[in-house]
Amino acid sequence: MRRVVVTGIGAITPVGNDVATMWSNMLDGVCGIDKITKFDTEDSAVKIAGEVKDFDPTTVVEKRDLRKTDMYTIFALGAAQEAMDDSGLAGTIDPKRLGVYVGAGIGGLYTFVENTQALLEKGARKVSPHFIPKMIGNIACGQIAIKYNAQGPTLAPVSACATGSNAVGEAFHAVKDGYADAIITGGAEYVVHPLTIAGFANMKALSTTEDPKKASIPFDVNRNGFVMGEGAGMLVLEEYEHAKARGAKIYAEMIGYGNTCDAHHVTAPSPDGEGLAEAIRIAFKEGNVTDDDVIYFNAHGTSTPMNDKTETMAIKSALGEKAYDVSVSSTKSMTGHMLGATGAVEAIVSVLALKDGKIPPTIGTTELDPECDLDYTLGKAKERDITVAASTNLGFGGHDACVVFKKV
Repeated sequence: MRRVVVTGIGAITPVGNDVATMWSNMLDGVCGIDKITKFDTEDSAVKIAGEVKDFDPTTVVEKRDLRKTDMYTIFALGAAQEAMDDSGLAGTIDPKRLGVYVGAGIGGLYTFVENTQALLEKGARKVSPHFIPKMIGNIACGQIAIKYNAQGPTLAPVSACATGSNAVGEAFHAVKDGYADAIITGGAEYVVHPLTIAGFANMKALSTTEDPKKASIPFDVNRNGFVMGEGAGMLVLEEYEHAKARGAKIYAEMIGYGNTCDAHHVTAPSPDGEGLAEAIRIAFKEGNVTDDDVIYFNAHGTSTPMNDKTETMAIKSALGEKAYDVSVSSTKSMTGHMLGATGAVEAIVSVLALKDGKIPPTIGTTELDPECDLDYTLGKAKERDITVAASTNLGFGGHDACVVFKKV
């Protein structure tokens, strides 16, 4: 059976524009959530978000290409560049055996709005000829494939907030089953925009708390919605023997993936958490996870009233009494919810937790909901020699995903 390992990682997030900075800040409990700077929030019920800070897009694409490229694609290219540089894979693989599985929950929203405004205000001739290839949700995937001459299996999953996890999981199976020897995989998002904020706010999904440190508080009895974030996360998944033959550094082994659907409601998770519980069971069974394993869960942990208690139920349903021995945390307390990017970034966090034996904290949470009764690593990071790390993410439409990694 083919084994799959992680040989490269890259990230652009509200707590750091590279993996080393992001991980250091997460372990220190740094909050990347702050007042929105992209637009005037005077008329908005929501004032805060997890924005990427001090990012220079010309470090990723040429200045002349900025007008042709949506920022979500630039984020994706930047994170992919870090992951590929980290992996040392370029030039060592047959292009037909290299793939790209990269998705976005929404895609080029800024581009869509700008061109809609141009059409309505100035007419059809003012719509950019770059509008379609700049906006579509698969273009980050395509751009990465072009940059690295990846001619193998290429796919752009879209499953709302589960997109990043599904991309990583499907890439894992493609490598495991022999369709590719390596795949660049992850997700990206750039949608902190008045339209998106208004849409989520008007459906009562976003926190209206104005204190950035008290807004994204997963599992807290006072939580009142998620905080929008943005960024990108990319991993290089590679077949073990291929990685070993070229002397690649290996962060962790990916061992399991569960993909299910609640089939319950367009936005609300199933109240019994069984869809996610089944995804966890599938992933753990595939990965041969046992009761002897020391487990970390990077939870979806959105800080919404429904998610946090149903996710807690799902972990307990899947693991039984073992759930109370598991370390859990939600790094969305620091980054906000990066939508299509979040699953990929949190997969990277899970890999680093395994590698370094450190559990990142859930910050801001001070008063646990009685229905949330697991070990959520509140306030401070802690050292623990974990052997397995899992990341769970859920998306509108009922999508449930769980990805699982093992220490090497």
